[in-house]
Amino acid sequence: MNESFIGKKSSAAGGWGALKSCGKQLLQSGNPLSGARAMLKANQPNGFDCPGCAWGDPAHGSSFEFCENGVKAVSWEATEKRATPAFFEKHTVSELSKLSDYELERNGRLTHPMRYDAHSDKYLPVAWEDAFAEIGDILKSLDSPDQAEFYTSGRASNEAAYLYQLFVRLYGTNNFPDCSNMCHEASGVGLRQAIGVGKGTVLLEDFEKADAIFVLGQNPGTNHPRMLGDLRRASLRGANIVVFNPVRERGLEKFSDPQAKLEMLHGGSTDIASHYFQPLLGGDMAAVRGMSKAVFAAEDAAIASNSPSVLDHDFLAEHCADFADYRAAVDATSWAEIEDQSGLSRQDIEQAAQVYISAERVICTWAMGITQHLHSVATIREISNFMFLRGNIGKPGAGLCPVRGHSNVQGDRTVGINEQPSDAFLDALEQEFGFTAPRKHGHNVLGAIGAMLDGSAKAFIGLGGNFARATPDSTLVAKALKNLKLTVNIATKPNHSHLMPGEVSFILPCLGRTEIDLNSAGQSQVVSVEDSMSMVHGSAGINRPASPHLLSEVGIIAGIAEATVGTQTVSWAALADDYERIRSHIEATVPGFADYNTRLRTPRGFHLRNTASHREWNTPTGKANFFAGALPSQTVHQKARVAQTSFALQTFRSHDQYNTTVYGLDDRYRGVYGERNVIFIHPDDLAALGAKSGDRVNVVGEYHDGIERIAADFRFVCYDIPRGSVAGYYPELNVLVPLGSAGDQSDTPTSKSVMVSFHTGTAA
Repeated sequence: MNESFIGKKSSAAGGWGALKSCGKQLLQSGNPLSGARAMLKANQPNGFDCPGCAWGDPAHGSSFEFCENGVKAVSWEATEKRATPAFFEKHTVSELSKLSDYELERNGRLTHPMRYDAHSDKYLPVAWEDAFAEIGDILKSLDSPDQAEFYTSGRASNEAAYLYQLFVRLYGTNNFPDCSNMCHEASGVGLRQAIGVGKGTVLLEDFEKADAIFVLGQNPGTNHPRMLGDLRRASLRGANIVVFNPVRERGLEKFSDPQAKLEMLHGGSTDIASHYFQPLLGGDMAAVRGMSKAVFAAEDAAIASNSPSVLDHDFLAEHCADFADYRAAVDATSWAEIEDQSGLSRQDIEQAAQVYISAERVICTWAMGITQHLHSVATIREISNFMFLRGNIGKPGAGLCPVRGHSNVQGDRTVGINEQPSDAFLDALEQEFGFTAPRKHGHNVLGAIGAMLDGSAKAFIGLGGNFARATPDSTLVAKALKNLKLTVNIATKPNHSHLMPGEVSFILPCLGRTEIDLNSAGQSQVVSVEDSMSMVHGSAGINRPASPHLLSEVGIIAGIAEATVGTQTVSWAALADDYERIRSHIEATVPGFADYNTRLRTPRGFHLRNTASHREWNTPTGKANFFAGALPSQTVHQKARVAQTSFALQTFRSHDQYNTTVYGLDDRYRGVYGERNVIFIHPDDLAALGAKSGDRVNVVGEYHDGIERIAADFRFVCYDIPRGSVAGYYPELNVLVPLGSAGDQSDTPTSKSVMVSFHTGTAA
């Protein structure tokens, strides 16, 4: 059996492996010196915001505010390779569809606007004005604006996102399927219910003051590596870092900081997690409730012994509602139920709780390991409950910290990309621009796909991203896109969404984040983004555009808008030529952006005030709200155990990718090389299947809705993961995530809660 794809795992995240990877990526770009110079401007006050993750920038940064994945993202964008009209002339769409995501995007940057020709099955060049005119004509020909879907990727700037929502609402719909629908929607929903604002309450500086940091369902080593530097510094000063993650992730165990000269010189590393617990998939809520149960037990013991209180009674009395109901719910939850659902022992949970009790200042941070389950909103409410107990919100070094993915996914939502906009925001738009905004709620991602499938949606415009590969149920989504009258993709590189054309289809190439964006006077334009800590800062590209035919995202939106809704209400060209005018409109319609253009010039930008961090609660009760719901009746892991032949699957990224973009085929932190079709599984589960590491298998979805879902020809990899749980990479495994399975209240696909079985016979 050939197991050459399985190799040695990195001894620590970062280190020489990261430096070697950075060098490799820069060389592969074809312009390593230019790429290296660009990295010195990444996340700098006079440079560009990294197009990767949304981790915050320090107030007093160094010259090297970038990470390995940032180098990959910038090199990927700054490649010398070009997907010109000649490239599309050589290949039909059918031929390109056979390429992997990695192979397709390696063809380089798009250089010209292209229109699909069904007769030749090829994309042909088209003039910008002709593309805009035809798109506008088709949009105007629809029976209703609600027949069009307008998708947004978290890469888009505040300026592009605001102009996009303004155009679409002038057109007449709130159909805004957004990438946040597939990742942190549950965080926004749960936090708004709990504390009155759908964002985290911490600043980056709080990580310097926390006594303990709880990291749940998160893998910063791959998803936001700069966070490891902050965790490393916290560990070195003695803060406890408590990790809950079903999978043993190298970055949460050890980190070697490439900027720490002595550590690098001696081949050393720093321990990150002081405590590492591996709950079963879907068991995080039970684990957190168990910690609360242990806190209450410690409080009862303190009362009995006349010792200092464990709970922050002043905070609970002044700032919280429904505390007694929550205490009753915890008391009614047995340890047997908690242990069975979490997969952790009472002793382990009590140990984690003791860290919490002993710490004066605690941060709780999480990502998609929490948000992509059926009960994600309830889990986030439970996390909030836990943090309320000792007043760990609204004080330095403490708070709630959902870590977003793409660099401006939070900012897009702030400036209006929302299928359920507030009346206050729509009122402000109407007053600022003098039109009647649509009030009917629109489609999120799953709603948009459903409308495409049933024929009620006729058009799709994607502002960045790779919709077809990011979404669940890949086969159905491909069918949905091909069913449309119009598909438009605004992009920097070819991807599989472009290869699922509707009746009329356009690829519109845009500038990347690293590229200079000039207005008609030859002046460089600045855009802005918001990170996970609600810091808003500017970004100005420094590289020459990949092609003279590229337009900015703002310019493309303005062109489509003018061709569709005209210029009677808005002068789109004027806004596209001066982004300060767009920011003035944001200032007038979005709270928190007063004096936007002036404050944006401040090094590191400015902070959007978070009311909850000041212990002001914009909730119906006027307080922080406890949640007293029961644990889930059954998690995906418990369902799989009952089925006996089934497993609980979670999808995640490899170390050589960001979202759907695959930079390479290695995952050195997990010891997998040159292969992506893999299933990570516990050795005992593999033995029980009668299989060996490296064996090929078909992965079969077990959703029982009459739809056959098979991911063919995957290979087993033994890994440190709980028995009954398995894991593998998206987007390859998205074919197994059913559209019908979505989070309660969040409507997020349950990509961390997929029931599967294996056919170990001949792989298709």
